[in-house]
Amino acid sequence: MAGVLFDFHGTLAQVEEAGAWVTGAAESCGVTLDRVRATALADRLLTAGRAGGPLPARVPPALAELWAARDLYPHAHRGAYTGLASTVDAGIEGLAEALYERLLVPAGWVPYPDTAPTLGALRAAGIRVGVVSNIGFDIRPLFAAWGFTDLVDAFVLSYEVGRCKPDPGIFLRACGMLGVDPEHALMVGDTPADAGAVAAGCAVLVLPAADAGCPNGLGAVLDLTRPG
Repeated sequence: MAGVLFDFHGTLAQVEEAGAWVTGAAESCGVTLDRVRATALADRLLTAGRAGGPLPARVPPALAELWAARDLYPHAHRGAYTGLASTVDAGIEGLAEALYERLLVPAGWVPYPDTAPTLGALRAAGIRVGVVSNIGFDIRPLFAAWGFTDLVDAFVLSYEVGRCKPDPGIFLRACGMLGVDPEHALMVGDTPADAGAVAAGCAVLVLPAADAGCPNGLGAVLDLTRPG
């Protein structure tokens, strides 16, 4: 393999645990939640729909247009998820925006344990690396904060390129940015959308879901990219 494409959420990093997410957001609004209240509120917000979490149980008609475009436009991404959070009456002014802001800072994410070693090994082997994500905001600052920027050759973000996985076009764009032929590239992800890379001519590795901080099998990439 000459290049490896990685999904971001669920592959290289996971959103923080839901209780910490709610507690941290509430604190930024000047409210301290006890554990029981934080847990109950987190459950309701997860049902409503969390960016990086489960899909919403229901998207209100007023948010349908924003939801459909969430990975293509930053305003739609923010509007969709703050709108969903606002359907939960938490009794905390500004909480919906504060919850969204947690997405934009390193504290809101946890890189998987194998992420740094895997990216470092690929860099040492001279294999080009791209991050391909369906997302509505810039994740480069997160990688910079984690010290990963020099381990990634290209970021291919749906809202910047106007295409979303599983559209083969986003994978072809990534290969072009890396200067790697698709048949010499491996796409690594955790959802059927990532497997759309097959239609672009790439090999695909789909990893099992893993909670924040738990190994997710990312090291298998090194076995698949070794010569011979």
